[in-house]
Amino acid sequence: MRVVLLMGGSSTERDISFVTGRGVGKALENRGHEVIALDPATGKRLALTGMETAQIGTTPGVAAKDVGKERSLVLAKSTDLTGADVVFVALHGGIGEDGTLQALLDLANIPYTGSGMLASALAMDKSRAKAMFRAGGIPTPRGMLLVDDRDSVDPEGLSGFPLVVKPNAQGSSVGVHIVEGPEGMAEALEDAFQYGPVLVEEYIPGREITVAVLGGKALPVVEILPEAGFYDYKHKYTKGETRYVVPAKLDLPLAREAARLGELTFGVLGCSGVARVDFRLSEEGNFFCLELNTIPGMTETSLVPMAAKAAGLSYEDLVDSLVRMAIVDHKAKTPGSHRASA
Repeated sequence: MRVVLLMGGSSTERDISFVTGRGVGKALENRGHEVIALDPATGKRLALTGMETAQIGTTPGVAAKDVGKERSLVLAKSTDLTGADVVFVALHGGIGEDGTLQALLDLANIPYTGSGMLASALAMDKSRAKAMFRAGGIPTPRGMLLVDDRDSVDPEGLSGFPLVVKPNAQGSSVGVHIVEGPEGMAEALEDAFQYGPVLVEEYIPGREITVAVLGGKALPVVEILPEAGFYDYKHKYTKGETRYVVPAKLDLPLAREAARLGELTFGVLGCSGVARVDFRLSEEGNFFCLELNTIPGMTETSLVPMAAKAAGLSYEDLVDSLVRMAIVDHKAKTPGSHRASA
Protein backbone atom coordinates (compact mmCIF):
# COMPACT_ATOMS: atom_id res chain seq x y z
CA MET A 1 0.00 0.00 0.00
CA ARG A 2 0.99 3.62 -0.46
CA VAL A 3 1.22 5.01 3.07
CA VAL A 4 1.63 8.71 3.79
CA LEU A 5 3.34 9.06 7.15
CA LEU A 6 2.64 12.34 8.94
CA MET A 7 5.35 13.34 11.41
CA GLY A 8 6.85 16.49 12.89
CA GLY A 9 4.21 19.21 13.10
CA SER A 10 4.46 22.41 15.11
CA SER A 11 3.39 21.28 18.59
CA THR A 12 5.66 21.10 21.64
CA GLU A 13 6.00 17.38 20.90
CA ARG A 14 7.56 17.83 17.45
CA ASP A 15 10.81 16.03 18.31
CA ILE A 16 8.89 13.11 19.86
CA SER A 17 6.89 12.80 16.64
CA PHE A 18 10.07 12.52 14.58
CA VAL A 19 11.31 9.62 16.69
CA THR A 20 7.93 7.87 16.50
CA GLY A 21 7.77 8.47 12.74
CA ARG A 22 11.25 7.14 12.13
CA GLY A 23 10.39 3.82 13.79
CA VAL A 24 7.02 3.54 12.09
CA GLY A 25 8.43 4.38 8.67
CA LYS A 26 11.15 1.74 8.93
CA ALA A 27 8.64 -0.91 10.02
CA LEU A 28 6.26 -0.07 7.17
CA GLU A 29 9.02 -0.24 4.59
CA ASN A 30 10.17 -3.58 6.00
CA ARG A 31 6.62 -4.85 5.43
CA GLY A 32 6.75 -3.83 1.77
CA HIS A 33 4.68 -0.63 1.93
CA GLU A 34 5.58 2.46 -0.09
CA VAL A 35 6.13 5.18 2.52
CA ILE A 36 6.00 8.92 1.88
CA ALA A 37 6.83 10.97 4.97
CA LEU A 38 5.33 14.46 5.21
CA ASP A 39 5.66 17.25 7.77
CA PRO A 40 2.19 18.85 8.12
CA ALA A 41 3.75 22.09 9.35
CA THR A 42 5.27 22.66 5.92
CA GLY A 43 3.55 20.18 3.60
CA LYS A 44 7.00 19.03 2.46
CA ARG A 45 8.41 15.52 2.13
CA LEU A 46 10.88 14.19 4.68
CA ALA A 47 13.69 11.75 3.96
CA LEU A 48 13.41 8.84 6.39
CA THR A 49 16.97 7.76 5.65
CA GLY A 50 18.28 10.99 7.14
CA MET A 51 16.49 10.66 10.46
CA GLU A 52 18.65 8.13 12.27
CA THR A 53 19.92 10.88 14.56
CA ALA A 54 16.46 12.17 15.56
CA GLN A 55 16.34 12.39 19.34
CA ILE A 56 14.00 13.53 22.08
CA GLY A 57 15.27 16.32 24.29
CA THR A 58 15.25 16.08 28.08
CA THR A 59 12.93 19.09 28.40
CA PRO A 60 9.72 19.89 26.50
CA GLY A 61 10.15 21.77 23.25
CA VAL A 62 8.33 24.91 22.28
CA ALA A 63 5.80 25.12 19.48
CA ALA A 64 7.83 25.15 16.28
CA LYS A 65 6.35 28.35 14.86
CA ASP A 66 9.30 28.85 12.54
CA VAL A 67 8.46 25.79 10.43
CA GLY A 68 5.05 26.94 9.26
CA LYS A 69 1.43 27.02 10.33
CA GLU A 70 -0.45 23.73 10.24
CA ARG A 71 -3.82 25.47 10.24
CA SER A 72 -3.04 27.24 6.94
CA LEU A 73 -4.32 24.14 5.11
CA VAL A 74 -0.95 23.68 3.36
CA LEU A 75 -1.30 19.95 4.05
CA ALA A 76 -4.73 19.81 2.40
CA LYS A 77 -3.18 20.93 -0.89
CA SER A 78 -0.58 18.14 -0.92
CA THR A 79 -0.95 15.80 -3.90
CA ASP A 80 0.96 13.19 -1.89
CA LEU A 81 -1.80 13.21 0.71
CA THR A 82 -4.67 12.89 -1.75
CA GLY A 83 -2.89 10.00 -3.50
CA ALA A 84 -2.51 7.92 -0.34
CA ASP A 85 -4.11 4.53 0.24
CA VAL A 86 -3.90 5.28 3.96
CA VAL A 87 -2.40 7.95 6.22
CA PHE A 88 -0.39 6.92 9.26
CA VAL A 89 -0.70 9.70 11.85
CA ALA A 90 2.53 9.79 13.85
CA LEU A 91 1.95 13.29 15.25
CA HIS A 92 1.77 14.09 18.95
CA GLY A 93 -0.19 17.06 20.26
CA GLY A 94 -1.43 19.97 18.18
CA ILE A 95 -3.66 19.38 15.17
CA GLY A 96 -2.53 15.77 14.85
CA GLU A 97 -4.17 14.75 18.08
CA ASP A 98 -7.01 17.22 18.71
CA GLY A 99 -9.34 16.08 15.93
CA THR A 100 -8.52 18.86 13.45
CA LEU A 101 -6.44 16.66 11.16
CA GLN A 102 -8.92 13.80 11.47
CA ALA A 103 -11.73 16.11 10.31
CA LEU A 104 -9.66 17.14 7.30
CA LEU A 105 -8.96 13.53 6.34
CA ASP A 106 -12.63 12.62 6.80
CA LEU A 107 -13.61 15.42 4.40
CA ALA A 108 -11.03 14.16 1.91
CA ASN A 109 -12.33 10.58 2.34
CA ILE A 110 -8.85 9.27 3.13
CA PRO A 111 -8.38 6.34 5.56
CA TYR A 112 -6.12 7.10 8.54
CA THR A 113 -4.80 5.35 11.60
CA GLY A 114 -6.11 5.94 15.09
CA SER A 115 -9.25 7.53 16.43
CA GLY A 116 -11.66 9.77 14.58
CA MET A 117 -12.35 13.47 14.96
CA LEU A 118 -14.73 13.33 17.94
CA ALA A 119 -12.78 10.82 20.03
CA SER A 120 -9.54 12.70 19.34
CA ALA A 121 -11.03 16.04 20.37
CA LEU A 122 -12.56 14.62 23.54
CA ALA A 123 -9.41 12.84 24.62
CA MET A 124 -7.23 15.91 24.09
CA ASP A 125 -9.58 18.04 26.22
CA LYS A 126 -8.85 16.45 29.60
CA SER A 127 -11.69 18.21 31.43
CA ARG A 128 -14.34 17.06 28.94
CA ALA A 129 -12.84 13.58 28.86
CA LYS A 130 -13.18 13.38 32.65
CA ALA A 131 -16.86 14.27 32.33
CA MET A 132 -17.25 11.40 29.86
CA PHE A 133 -15.40 9.05 32.22
CA ARG A 134 -17.74 9.90 35.09
CA ALA A 135 -20.82 9.48 32.88
CA GLY A 136 -19.50 6.08 31.78
CA GLY A 137 -18.84 4.84 35.31
CA ILE A 138 -15.06 5.17 35.09
CA PRO A 139 -13.46 6.45 38.32
CA THR A 140 -11.33 9.56 37.82
CA PRO A 141 -9.71 12.03 40.25
CA ARG A 142 -11.71 15.09 41.23
CA GLY A 143 -10.65 18.15 39.29
CA MET A 144 -11.46 21.70 38.32
CA LEU A 145 -10.81 23.59 35.09
CA LEU A 146 -9.17 27.03 35.23
CA VAL A 147 -9.84 29.01 32.05
CA ASP A 148 -7.39 31.84 32.85
CA ASP A 149 -5.09 32.95 35.66
CA ARG A 150 -7.84 35.00 37.31
CA ASP A 151 -9.65 31.79 38.32
CA SER A 152 -9.06 30.65 41.88
CA VAL A 153 -8.31 27.16 43.20
CA ASP A 154 -10.18 25.60 46.12
CA PRO A 155 -7.72 23.01 47.49
CA GLU A 156 -10.16 21.71 50.11
CA GLY A 157 -12.73 20.99 47.44
CA LEU A 158 -10.16 18.71 45.82
CA SER A 159 -9.19 16.88 49.05
CA GLY A 160 -6.36 19.31 49.87
CA PHE A 161 -2.67 19.21 49.00
CA PRO A 162 -0.84 17.73 47.23
CA LEU A 163 -2.54 18.69 43.96
CA VAL A 164 -1.72 17.99 40.34
CA VAL A 165 -1.53 21.01 38.03
CA LYS A 166 -1.39 20.38 34.29
CA PRO A 167 -2.40 21.93 30.96
CA ASN A 168 -5.86 20.85 29.89
CA ALA A 169 -4.79 20.02 26.34
CA GLN A 170 -1.19 18.83 26.23
CA GLY A 171 0.55 15.46 26.14
CA SER A 172 3.85 13.93 27.22
CA SER A 173 3.47 15.41 30.72
CA VAL A 174 4.34 18.87 29.36
CA GLY A 175 3.68 21.49 32.05
CA VAL A 176 2.65 18.96 34.72
CA HIS A 177 3.42 19.68 38.38
CA ILE A 178 2.67 17.99 41.69
CA VAL A 179 2.19 20.83 44.16
CA GLU A 180 2.81 19.99 47.81
CA GLY A 181 1.48 23.20 49.35
CA PRO A 182 0.11 26.72 48.72
CA GLU A 183 3.59 28.16 48.23
CA GLY A 184 4.08 26.16 45.04
CA MET A 185 0.79 26.95 43.29
CA ALA A 186 1.70 30.27 41.66
CA GLU A 187 4.79 28.91 39.88
CA ALA A 188 3.02 25.72 38.75
CA LEU A 189 0.03 27.64 37.40
CA GLU A 190 2.24 30.16 35.59
CA ASP A 191 4.04 27.34 33.80
CA ALA A 192 0.88 25.38 32.95
CA PHE A 193 -0.98 28.45 31.68
CA GLN A 194 1.63 28.84 28.93
CA TYR A 195 -0.27 26.09 27.12
CA GLY A 196 -3.84 27.34 27.62
CA PRO A 197 -6.52 26.41 30.21
CA VAL A 198 -5.31 24.43 33.20
CA LEU A 199 -6.72 21.37 34.97
CA VAL A 200 -6.14 21.04 38.73
CA GLU A 201 -6.74 17.55 40.15
CA GLU A 202 -6.54 15.75 43.44
CA TYR A 203 -3.40 13.68 43.78
CA ILE A 204 -3.91 9.92 44.13
CA PRO A 205 -1.05 8.26 46.08
CA GLY A 206 -0.24 4.84 44.69
CA ARG A 207 1.10 3.12 41.58
CA GLU A 208 1.34 4.28 37.95
CA ILE A 209 -0.45 1.83 35.65
CA THR A 210 -1.09 2.04 31.91
CA VAL A 211 -3.25 -0.08 29.63
CA ALA A 212 -2.75 -0.16 25.87
CA VAL A 213 -5.93 -1.00 23.98
CA LEU A 214 -5.66 -2.32 20.42
CA GLY A 215 -8.85 -2.59 18.40
CA GLY A 216 -10.91 -2.46 21.59
CA LYS A 217 -8.95 -5.23 23.36
CA ALA A 218 -6.55 -4.59 26.22
CA LEU A 219 -2.93 -5.66 25.89
CA PRO A 220 -0.93 -6.78 28.96
CA VAL A 221 -0.90 -4.14 31.68
CA VAL A 222 2.29 -2.10 32.22
CA GLU A 223 3.48 -0.62 35.53
CA ILE A 224 5.62 2.52 35.36
CA LEU A 225 8.28 2.95 38.05
CA PRO A 226 10.16 6.28 37.91
CA GLU A 227 13.50 6.11 39.69
CA ALA A 228 12.63 9.31 41.57
CA GLY A 229 9.81 11.86 41.67
CA PHE A 230 6.93 11.25 39.26
CA TYR A 231 6.54 10.26 35.63
CA ASP A 232 7.21 13.68 34.12
CA TYR A 233 8.66 14.59 30.71
CA LYS A 234 12.24 13.97 31.85
CA HIS A 235 11.43 10.52 33.25
CA LYS A 236 9.54 9.58 30.10
CA TYR A 237 12.28 10.42 27.65
CA THR A 238 15.59 10.08 29.51
CA LYS A 239 17.13 6.64 29.35
CA GLY A 240 17.48 4.97 32.75
CA GLU A 241 15.15 7.36 34.57
CA THR A 242 12.21 4.91 34.63
CA ARG A 243 11.68 1.15 34.88
CA TYR A 244 8.75 -0.67 33.30
CA VAL A 245 7.19 -3.95 34.38
CA VAL A 246 5.08 -5.85 31.83
CA PRO A 247 2.92 -7.67 32.62
CA ALA A 248 2.53 -5.58 35.77
CA LYS A 249 2.82 -7.47 39.05
CA LEU A 250 -0.86 -7.31 39.95
CA ASP A 251 -3.15 -9.89 41.48
CA LEU A 252 -5.31 -11.44 38.77
CA PRO A 253 -8.52 -9.62 39.83
CA LEU A 254 -6.70 -6.26 39.70
CA ALA A 255 -5.13 -7.03 36.32
CA ARG A 256 -8.54 -7.97 34.94
CA GLU A 257 -10.07 -4.79 36.37
CA ALA A 258 -7.36 -2.66 34.77
CA ALA A 259 -8.00 -4.31 31.41
CA ARG A 260 -11.77 -3.90 31.79
CA LEU A 261 -11.48 -0.21 32.63
CA GLY A 262 -9.03 0.34 29.78
CA GLU A 263 -11.41 -1.21 27.27
CA LEU A 264 -14.36 0.66 28.78
CA THR A 265 -12.54 4.01 28.54
CA PHE A 266 -11.60 3.28 24.91
CA GLY A 267 -15.26 2.56 24.16
CA VAL A 268 -16.72 5.49 26.10
CA LEU A 269 -14.69 7.98 24.05
CA GLY A 270 -15.38 6.07 20.83
CA CYS A 271 -11.74 5.36 19.99
CA SER A 272 -10.31 3.35 17.10
CA GLY A 273 -6.98 1.72 16.33
CA VAL A 274 -4.74 1.88 19.36
CA ALA A 275 -4.85 4.08 22.46
CA ARG A 276 -3.15 4.14 25.83
CA VAL A 277 -5.14 4.65 29.02
CA ASP A 278 -3.26 5.92 32.08
CA PHE A 279 -4.36 5.09 35.62
CA ARG A 280 -3.35 5.58 39.22
CA LEU A 281 -3.85 2.52 41.41
CA SER A 282 -4.57 3.86 44.88
CA GLU A 283 -3.16 2.42 48.08
CA GLU A 284 -6.65 1.03 48.75
CA GLY A 285 -6.59 -0.93 45.47
CA ASN A 286 -8.86 1.32 43.37
CA PHE A 287 -8.11 2.48 39.83
CA PHE A 288 -8.52 6.13 38.81
CA CYS A 289 -8.35 7.05 35.13
CA LEU A 290 -6.12 10.05 34.45
CA GLU A 291 -6.41 10.30 30.68
CA LEU A 292 -6.50 8.50 27.37
CA ASN A 293 -3.86 9.11 24.71
CA THR A 294 -5.17 8.58 21.17
CA ILE A 295 -1.71 8.73 19.54
CA PRO A 296 0.68 7.14 22.03
CA GLY A 297 4.41 7.02 21.37
CA MET A 298 5.31 4.33 18.85
CA THR A 299 9.06 3.95 19.04
CA GLU A 300 10.22 0.36 19.44
CA THR A 301 10.75 0.98 23.16
CA SER A 302 7.51 2.89 23.82
CA LEU A 303 4.83 1.59 26.16
CA VAL A 304 2.36 0.37 23.52
CA PRO A 305 4.94 -1.69 21.56
CA MET A 306 6.20 -2.96 24.93
CA ALA A 307 2.73 -4.22 25.83
CA ALA A 308 2.22 -5.64 22.33
CA LYS A 309 5.48 -7.57 22.59
CA ALA A 310 4.29 -9.10 25.87
CA ALA A 311 1.20 -10.27 23.94
CA GLY A 312 3.37 -11.89 21.25
CA LEU A 313 3.00 -9.10 18.70
CA SER A 314 6.22 -7.76 17.16
CA TYR A 315 6.75 -4.06 16.50
CA GLU A 316 6.37 -4.56 12.75
CA ASP A 317 3.23 -6.65 13.30
CA LEU A 318 1.77 -3.87 15.44
CA VAL A 319 2.48 -1.09 12.95
CA ASP A 320 1.22 -3.15 10.01
CA SER A 321 -1.96 -4.08 11.89
CA LEU A 322 -2.73 -0.40 12.54
CA VAL A 323 -2.56 0.34 8.81
CA ARG A 324 -4.85 -2.55 7.95
CA MET A 325 -7.21 -1.68 10.81
CA ALA A 326 -7.48 1.85 9.40
CA ILE A 327 -8.67 0.51 6.04
CA VAL A 328 -11.30 -1.70 7.70
CA ASP A 329 -12.52 1.12 9.96
CA HIS A 330 -12.76 3.50 7.01
CA LYS A 331 -14.88 1.08 5.01
CA ALA A 332 -17.15 0.48 8.00
CA LYS A 333 -17.96 4.17 8.39
CA THR A 334 -18.25 4.96 4.67
CA PRO A 335 -21.90 5.44 3.61
CA GLY A 336 -23.10 2.64 1.36
CA SER A 337 -20.27 0.27 2.28
CA HIS A 338 -22.77 -2.33 3.61
CA ARG A 339 -25.22 -2.23 0.71
CA ALA A 340 -23.69 -5.19 -1.12
CA SER A 341 -24.77 -7.53 1.66
CA ALA A 342 -28.23 -6.06 2.04
